[in-house]
Amino acid sequence: MKTLYLDLSSGISGDMFVGAMLDLGVELAELEKGLAGLQLEGYHLHAWRGQKAGIAGIKFEVCVTGAHGGHPATAPLPHHHDHGHEHGHDHAVDLLNHGLHNHVHHVHPPEAGHGPAHAQEHAEHGGRDFGSIQRLINSSSLSPWAKGKSLAVFRRLAVAEGKVHGLPPEQVHFHEVGAVDSIVDIVGACVALERLGQPRVLASAVVEGTGWLECAHGRYPLPAPATLEVLAARGVTVQQCAEPHELVTPTGAALLAEFVADFGPLPGLKLTRVGYGLGSRDHPTRPNVLRAVLAEGEDAAARPAHDWETDTVAVLETNLDDVNPEILGHFVEQTLAAGALDVFHTPIQMKKSRPGVLLTVLCQEADADRFTERLLRETSAFGVRRTVAQRRKLRREFRQVHTPYGAIQVKLGLLDGRAVQVAPEFESCREAALRAGAPLKDVYEAAAQTAAQRQP
Repeated sequence: MKTLYLDLSSGISGDMFVGAMLDLGVELAELEKGLAGLQLEGYHLHAWRGQKAGIAGIKFEVCVTGAHGGHPATAPLPHHHDHGHEHGHDHAVDLLNHGLHNHVHHVHPPEAGHGPAHAQEHAEHGGRDFGSIQRLINSSSLSPWAKGKSLAVFRRLAVAEGKVHGLPPEQVHFHEVGAVDSIVDIVGACVALERLGQPRVLASAVVEGTGWLECAHGRYPLPAPATLEVLAARGVTVQQCAEPHELVTPTGAALLAEFVADFGPLPGLKLTRVGYGLGSRDHPTRPNVLRAVLAEGEDAAARPAHDWETDTVAVLETNLDDVNPEILGHFVEQTLAAGALDVFHTPIQMKKSRPGVLLTVLCQEADADRFTERLLRETSAFGVRRTVAQRRKLRREFRQVHTPYGAIQVKLGLLDGRAVQVAPEFESCREAALRAGAPLKDVYEAAAQTAAQRQP
């Protein structure tokens, strides 16, 4: 099993993370191919080899179409598409420091002007809210894993920004974080990890700088409010150093919160490759690089018995004996649509032998307060019990199998490299049954049998 270890002594941002993945061996052409599934226009990618404090690595940059400038005239990566002209840093890029695309880096609000491309982006889109980003990603041809992880990273940002500004996540407008360049940073990070084989991710302790930052909403002390909320929701320990600049951006924090299984020193691993993602600023106290180490195997103390995926979820429960069944059904539908992982109700016996239901909501820990409020507002509940549960999940893989009824999409649940669950996708089976005029159950059985036969 591959393990990716991130050295956070100089912080992390979205573009530095992607740069490190490119230096570890992800091909720029493969990254471009994966991002093409977004059907997102108005940008092109640049990646070139440079140095920070004598350390060579990859500088990754998303150039919005129409922006003046780009990267210096240095040697590009082999798959770099230079579009026939050179690029030089402009003032807008310099202002963004090593994080480049997070909203907290801009010295002026978006309305104050960041060049034609940024003005056009905000004029056309008025900023992007979480809902519009969800629709963009869900309608893409990204793999299910890349879709799910990209949405999860954006949800962490939406929840954090919503808490900072007192808004529900669905109403949060991301400003620059919702612009083309940052969407590419986040989705590109997920695509790059997928190209590396979805490794287990570990990281050192999170280190942030000290001082203040200027952003669209005013002057704030470091860590940035959204960065702090993202890391707090995950329960990550943060320490500050003497570096007088922001080291961890909100996007970088969201990537850590979503992907890192554990924070601590580098464990006993067989190292296979080291890569560096370069930032833009020259730091006085440390090299502005994200060091990423790719390794095989894992330390014996941390080695799990199986290769299943693990995470934690909030479990919200309430006992109801006076809820209208129509309201209950509406609550289940709307809560699932709002992003809950699962919602269900179980018949129970309550006080005085009254029949009732146990209503349960499973959600991400960061969303627990939001769904608790929904339970209290939209049902007859007077209280909600909350626990945190650990999950063990099969690794999921989607494949197409060819049956007498046509190609069918199936979902495989993998444990230790073998498929232990096979689930034909309903919509794919339904469409095939309609085309063939065959019973739906026959299509299901054919898809499941064909998928099972292909397994070792």
